[in-house]
Amino acid sequence: MENKMSSDSHILYGGPDIPFMHSDAKCLGEMIQRQFNANGSKICFVNADSGQTMTVGELYVRSIQLAKALRLDGVDAGDVIGLCSENRAEFPVVLFAALFVGATVAPLNTSYIEDELIHALSLSKPSIVFATSFTIGKIVQAASKSSFISKVICLDDKQPNRAVTKYSKYVNVTKSSNEKFACKPVDINSNIALILCSSGTTGLPKGVQLTQANLWGAVSQLHDTFNLLKDVLDGGITILSIIPWFHAYGLLTTIGMAICGAKLVTFPRFNEKIFLKSIEAYKVNVLMAVPPLMLILAKHPLVSKYDLSSLLVIFCGAAPLSKEIEDEVYKRIGVLAIRQGFGMSEMTLSVLSQDQEHCSSGSVGCLRPGMYGKVIDPDTGKILGPNEHGELCFKGSAVMKGYIGNQQATQQTIDDDGWLHTGDIGYFDDNHEWFIVDRIKELIKYKGFQVPPADVEKVLLTHPDIMDAGVVGVPNEAAGELPMAFVVKKRNAKLTEKDVIDYVAEKMSHAKRLHGGVKFIKEIPKNMSGKILRRELRKLVTDGKSKL
Repeated sequence: MENKMSSDSHILYGGPDIPFMHSDAKCLGEMIQRQFNANGSKICFVNADSGQTMTVGELYVRSIQLAKALRLDGVDAGDVIGLCSENRAEFPVVLFAALFVGATVAPLNTSYIEDELIHALSLSKPSIVFATSFTIGKIVQAASKSSFISKVICLDDKQPNRAVTKYSKYVNVTKSSNEKFACKPVDINSNIALILCSSGTTGLPKGVQLTQANLWGAVSQLHDTFNLLKDVLDGGITILSIIPWFHAYGLLTTIGMAICGAKLVTFPRFNEKIFLKSIEAYKVNVLMAVPPLMLILAKHPLVSKYDLSSLLVIFCGAAPLSKEIEDEVYKRIGVLAIRQGFGMSEMTLSVLSQDQEHCSSGSVGCLRPGMYGKVIDPDTGKILGPNEHGELCFKGSAVMKGYIGNQQATQQTIDDDGWLHTGDIGYFDDNHEWFIVDRIKELIKYKGFQVPPADVEKVLLTHPDIMDAGVVGVPNEAAGELPMAFVVKKRNAKLTEKDVIDYVAEKMSHAKRLHGGVKFIKEIPKNMSGKILRRELRKLVTDGKSKL
């Protein structure tokens, strides 16, 4: 892929968009129907934990059955469906059923605690929420405090109380129906297909609105990648897809590759043995990975006990991957290619990705088709040239519609000329390869999850013995960054590091806990306006490692 300069100096262009698959289809749902009809006999999902498989045809039948039930229930374009589920066969059924009726899907983080769920639900306001026995308890509690939710449906038919509808009962009304299902035409540029939660520096998640056009374009891009992989791998593609599907990376690659006809192997909860055994047992040749998985492949002693020779291509995203770990994986596993990329939920997966010509060590590749990119001085807005460090900004067909119900945040992220400001510092070189250096944003990236420091600080300041607190990310090879707290104790307080760690653990989901520990200091450094100077806190970290 050759990136070019646009007519504006130092603005790069990824070339024209890849044409939409089935571009004459009247909506995204109709496009998916056509693809499913073409691939009906292929196995598309395998649960490595249970051995359960599902063909494209079975997925289609189950999705249409649920789509009919949703339509009978009055669900239409513009309505929102919530989905809180681990990676399992029912997840794509709900996802595609909603897209068939033109509804919006709002995936929910399965590790959210009740307060986080209530806030996430208040963004998208789903009328129906699907959950599993793993998540149903907290969904019921959150739904009881969310008046817009009319139904909670349990996908594995558990019914802890009368407020929950069994999935089998919900879809049973359509089992005898032989009526052919047709998707209604919609405006793909305005119809919202997904609302994904993305955190900001305020500590409150924002709802990223992705249109059917955003999704259709991403799937068409992935279809192009799928065809290239088929040529390289000489046949069928079996992907290990274990990134959580409520996460943008996991969800969008799953949607795209399932539509394209790949076999996706997954399991509900991560386990090193099942991870490695799955590659061996199902002859996985493509892996969607994050750096912690790469660390396992590079260093875990279990790796030598399994035959991983089928694994040939690895895509790694969500956080930076060090050259050392990449080299170790190449040496130990013998893969053909490891490809990194850069993206955000706000840009419908990846906006930069490595290819055959743009895969220098440490780079995140080149611009995807349909996108413009530039680097600006974060203080002056001046457009910078090659090898000059500044804020990365992008514009084009992959950019979200905006944050739901938050025009101010949308305007702060997307300027009047349509440029999305990432808050990331980086540069492009003379070969038009892009490199990420640091982040303007203060988010901590823990195993691909975004942790807003302000969110953790708010909880710390509720402790009766804490006077002040500041939170930063501590570099860690396995996780990317670990949340670490600097705490100012109240006078005469007998507070220990364990006390603080336990206090946060009781009140926050796993990613937001203080995995990096606690340091007690006399004063939190702040500027004149009271903003915490996190760079000063990072200087106090004595592990000697540079920030990823």
